Amino acid sequence: MSLAVQIDQNGGPEVMKLVDVTVGEPGPGEIRIRHKAIGLNFIDVYQRGGLYPLPMPLKLGMEGSGVVEAVGEGVAHLKVGDRAAYASQPPGSYCEVRVMPAKCVCKLPDAISFETGAAMMLKGLTVQYLLKRTLPQGGLTAGDFVLFHAAAGGVGLIACQWAKALGLRLIGTAGSDVKCALALANGAEFCINYSTEDFQAKVKEITGGKGVKVVYDSVGKDTWDKSLDCLAPFGLMASFGNASGPVAPFAPGILGPKGSIYVTRQTLFSHITTRENTQEMADDLFDAVTSGKVKIHIDQTFPLAQIQNAHIALEARKTTGCTIITL
Repeated sequence: MSLAVQIDQNGGPEVMKLVDVTVGEPGPGEIRIRHKAIGLNFIDVYQRGGLYPLPMPLKLGMEGSGVVEAVGEGVAHLKVGDRAAYASQPPGSYCEVRVMPAKCVCKLPDAISFETGAAMMLKGLTVQYLLKRTLPQGGLTAGDFVLFHAAAGGVGLIACQWAKALGLRLIGTAGSDVKCALALANGAEFCINYSTEDFQAKVKEITGGKGVKVVYDSVGKDTWDKSLDCLAPFGLMASFGNASGPVAPFAPGILGPKGSIYVTRQTLFSHITTRENTQEMADDLFDAVTSGKVKIHIDQTFPLAQIQNAHIALEARKTTGCTIITL
């Protein structure tokens, strides 16, 4: 048996309940993992609330770390006793033990703790595909300006550090002066408090009126329109989340007068469809962390029994850096 968080209907944090579930043996291509720590992400909120509809009953959680307890037929990259971490479909990481596909589970280097492993996989792999694979026309080179919203969050603080290591001039946004200071301390060259300043005007000022090559936006509705106007001609608007709500439909014709700009909606799970891609991206992330280029900030910890409080804090923008759930 294992304790797991399950919902029977979409709703607020109150719909999450701890239930006992039976955990069997892994089938072909699967492993059984006993968690040591679990990651908390906005995608969990989207699934819980119904923005991303999934069949019920639904177990939540997309990220975790632990020890491999059993290995199914055909799994060659993991063995019993391995330390491991993952960001993976299907959801279900909010639990003590689970059986899951092995494809996206990676062996965790000894130099990286279980807590860090649980905090960094979904968020760190997201930054990896954004900065390395989601690129404007001509790519990004050292000295280029990029705009990164929610720069003091779990994804944002990793992006600030990794962008600096790549020589990029990252302009962050955040909702308070304290959060802006945190982004600046982690490698953002500039950070704009969008609750007190017009970030579009500030970006144009910083870039001498030229705009940025790419906007990385996980906020959605509240930042979308002004973000489009922050882009240089042929720039890229890369949407990867909806923290403030989904972006309203828009006419593609508006993109021409704004400089023939590009728009893309990205998800991590498009990038980790194969074992090879997952491992290649994870190796890049592991190297960034073990080399010291990127430090994973775990600023909040909640026990599994307080998962409702964890969601309340995340949705209220009370968190910075990464949040983990402990067992």
